[in-house]
Amino acid sequence: MKEQIRTLLEDALPIVDLDSDFLLGELDSLGVTTILMLLSEKFGITLESSDVTPRNLKNLDSLVKLVESKLQNK
Repeated sequence: MKEQIRTLLEDALPIVDLDSDFLLGELDSLGVTTILMLLSEKFGITLESSDVTPRNLKNLDSLVKLVESKLQNK
């Protein structure tokens, strides 16, 4: 799943360093919205503004955990 997310986000956000230890710092509001939209569509989950936290957007691994959590609670 991590590689799926990486590929999806690399295509949409080519200038964002997905290996950053503070991914949220790499993003503007459009980037955050893009991530929420793409992950919601790809995995059939609902991501909301309340999901935008430093913990959830710390790095690629935290995004994977967020998606996995949403899939389990679906």
